[in-house]
Amino acid sequence: MLKKLDKCLVFCSAILLVIGLVMIFSASNVTSYMTYAKSPYNFFIRQFIFLIISLIISFFILKINTKVYHYFSFILMLVIMGLLIVVLIYGKMTNQARSWFNLFGIATIQPSEFAKVITIVWFSCFYSIKENCVKLQRVIIPLIFALGNALLIAIQPDLGTAVIYTGIVFLMFLVLPISKKIKRNSFLGILGIIVVALLLLLNNGVKILFERQLERFNFLNPCERIYSTGNQVCNGYIAINNGGLFGKGLGNSTQKYLYLPEAYTDFIFAIIVEELGLLVSVLILLLLFLVLWRIFIIAKRSKTTRGSLLCYGIFWYILLHIVINLGGLLGLMPLTGVPLPFLSYGGSYLMCLIASIAIVLRVDIESKNSD
Repeated sequence: MLKKLDKCLVFCSAILLVIGLVMIFSASNVTSYMTYAKSPYNFFIRQFIFLIISLIISFFILKINTKVYHYFSFILMLVIMGLLIVVLIYGKMTNQARSWFNLFGIATIQPSEFAKVITIVWFSCFYSIKENCVKLQRVIIPLIFALGNALLIAIQPDLGTAVIYTGIVFLMFLVLPISKKIKRNSFLGILGIIVVALLLLLNNGVKILFERQLERFNFLNPCERIYSTGNQVCNGYIAINNGGLFGKGLGNSTQKYLYLPEAYTDFIFAIIVEELGLLVSVLILLLLFLVLWRIFIIAKRSKTTRGSLLCYGIFWYILLHIVINLGGLLGLMPLTGVPLPFLSYGGSYLMCLIASIAIVLRVDIESKNSD
């Protein structure tokens, strides 16, 4: 089995994970000690534990044929929808969003992250059955479930995750093996439901976006608002400017000294540029591009509709995170708090990301076995 793994995808992913661990320690040690009064290694150790757990899970994913996904994907979809409801009631409030479960005070789990991958798996299984792709009544079923999940995520409120979730669903829908007429009718039907729902909410005086979300749309010229809504983005600019071509050296960031809030999460790329420089940062972006390229190639050469849809969904899953994270960092779009694949701190996202890569590798193994 190991001989049939895509060497380029495995190598690039491994290098990025190692870089991510190193930079999480570098970006988080000051915050961990000064803000949380914990060991400088606190976030590094947590991420490392999640990495080990994720690799163990991925080993089993590599062993399981993707045909088996048909038997439990819908059940997982129902479970994750239930968890998204439960987290609104019993979840932990962090950064003004109720998106996490607290596991015995040791770690937090974010159901909305798992919802992305589970939706990709269920969509791929559902639409790989030809009977489900010929009638509008059946085609639209997964879209209704996805719309429900997107709504539950949005009211946590977690706009960034809701946007990515919706984007994955929409982009997967574009490559489904169904007729253009059914696609058009399905899209118009879902769009109509959304418009009617929004009009009803607005008519009843319900706020669609919270005040802190509206503030994020004012993302241009962040340094004019450095003491308010532009604080993170402007300090991110300063970190990037400090780095120059060759960086200040590993561990020598000044912005991580509480100037850049939570620099080890969605703003970790700014710390990477500051410490390692623009040249190394470009090489990291090239590694991310190689990961996406290999996933796309594996999707193209998959022998099954299920395998292709799985890989295309994971391709969009990773690409959207990269675009939205870097777009927010560079002030090209509103800041949404989305992690950067392989590099940002976050246990739930790391587990989902590595599981996704393992699924792609499993699809590639099945394609090679069928040759």
